[in-house]
Order: sequence, then C-alpha cells, then structure tokens
Amino acid sequence: MPETGGFLYVVATPLGNLQDLSPRAREILAAVDVVLCEDTRHTGHLLSALGIATPRRSLHEHNEAARVPEIVAGLRQGRRYALVSDAGTPLVSDPGYRLLAEARAEGLNVSPIPGPCAPVAALSVAGLPTDRFIFEGFLPAKRAARRTRLDELAEEPRTLIFFETGRRIGAALEDLAAIFGSDRPATIARELTKAYESVYRGSLAELGQRVKVDPDAVRGEIVLVVEGAATGEAAGGPELGRVLRTLLEELPPSQAARLAAKLTGAKRRDAYDVARRLAGDEESD
Repeated sequence: MPETGGFLYVVATPLGNLQDLSPRAREILAAVDVVLCEDTRHTGHLLSALGIATPRRSLHEHNEAARVPEIVAGLRQGRRYALVSDAGTPLVSDPGYRLLAEARAEGLNVSPIPGPCAPVAALSVAGLPTDRFIFEGFLPAKRAARRTRLDELAEEPRTLIFFETGRRIGAALEDLAAIFGSDRPATIARELTKAYESVYRGSLAELGQRVKVDPDAVRGEIVLVVEGAATGEAAGGPELGRVLRTLLEELPPSQAARLAAKLTGAKRRDAYDVARRLAGDEESD
C-alpha cells in the first residue's frame, strides 16, 4: 500500500466465488490494522481461506452509530481500516454510510477498492436495457407499503433493480404484475457466481408462475431486474393498478374493471384479471 497515514478502504469482496477477489483487495485486507465487517464469523471464513490473519471488528446497523467515533479517532491516529460487507460492494444496501459520511466530513483518507457488486452483475446478464438504470434495494415487506412504492415506480422509464428474499419473491412478483402490467419483461438472478447460479428471464407473470412451481427459484440470494416503462406507454399499463385500487374501495371487481378499462384504455379482460387479483389480495391482508 503506497498511501501513508490513516486510511479507510472500502473493499468489495466476492459474492460467492473467491477467485473474484482482486489482487489489490487481497493485499489491502492483509495489510490494514483492522477489517470492519458486518459479521466477524462470516468474514473470518473469507480471510482464513485467503490465509489472512488481520483482526476483525464488527460494524453493522445495530452498532455503527456507536462505533463511528472510535474508528474516526483511530483514523486520525494513523490507523488503517478495511470496510467490507458480507458479500459484494459495501454500502450497497449494507451498513457503512454513517462511517463514510463522518470520515468525509472530517477530511480523512477514504479510497474504494472496487470489485463484485450484485446489482451490476445481475444487470449485466439480465438481457434488459443497461444504458440507464436505478437500484431500489429491498421493497417494503408489508404488502400495502410495497404497493405504494411500486405505484410510485410504475412509470419509471429506467431499468429497475431490486433485492428480494425467497420468502417474498412470489408476493413481490404478483404486485409488480398487477401494477406494472403482467407482460413487463424481467429477470431473476439468484446465487450469482455460486455453484447453483441461475438466471430466469420472462414476463412478470411468467416469472410469478415459475417461482410457484420451481422450489429452486426461491432459494438463496435473489436480484430482480425489471424493464422500465416504455416511453409513451398507454395509461392502461402503469395506471391500471392504481385506478383499480381506488375503484375497488367502492365497487365490485366487475364494475371496477369496466370503468378502469374506459379510464385507462386497458383491455376489459386484462382489467378484470387485475381487479380480481387485487380484490383477493385485499381480502387476505
């Protein structure tokens, strides 16, 4: 490491395959004073496999605020730290923001050691537009909040990237199909770089059916990539779920679908299918 003085390195680590760790990342992890990690046991396995014995210290969402002053003080004294997450690039839906913000505010040395990143890896194999995209992290776990967020994203023209759990991927796909339109292209990328890596492509409806019948599709770490709304898309696409949800508060599904089709330009059959799904979801909430 040519740099001198206190330094905080933000180090990307493998998603699964250890060969994806860069030589520079390996050098940094071996040379710093402390490795800051979400789970000391998890990172301990990685360092052990690399033959590295650098001390580890936990830094996660529950203790980050309390530990930042101590780490910043160490940086001022010339100590060197490597910040890692359990897998991939730190701070991408992982802890570390408070520490980075404070280090930058104090004018301390911070440097990225780039490498694996699950959202970008999934995007690269999704077969969807890559010129403009947004990363949304995890959708809300509760259905009502998830629908509200998806309503806000329904007309987003950029490719959307989400993290999701196997337990919730089915419900998320149902809500996406209802609000974005069942024909919207999407890709599920799971267990990237690991032994059971799988990539499933299709419409939101097709992927929703896939996760219902294929137990492997809901196992492991999941990244969901969804095509953005088409420019000039008819109102019947992204608006249909929003309009139906309002009408269903006062009308039965058949009447709500008839009116929604007129208001949005959607096919009445499609509107009725979405209305029935939304009505059934409301009853199960």
